Amino acid sequence: MNEPVTYFWIAVAVIILLVDLWAIVSVLRSDKADTTKAMWALLLLALPVVGLAIWGVLGPRGIKRGSGPSSPEHSKG
Repeated sequence: MNEPVTYFWIAVAVIILLVDLWAIVSVLRSDKADTTKAMWALLLLALPVVGLAIWGVLGPRGIKRGSGPSSPEHSKG
């Protein structure tokens, strides 16, 4: 296979992996029930691309209080 094409697909795979990890962390930080979090994390692990699309549309929103920025200059209030 052509070298630039190989590097392109490696870059695509790395980007998908990083976005998937970010989505899993977002799910685990959400305020949903533990079973809901586990199901979303499993979906994202089992189906990385399709799972990201589904999570983007239907996934949990919001994070738990206290798991966001801790310094006053990063707080909204």
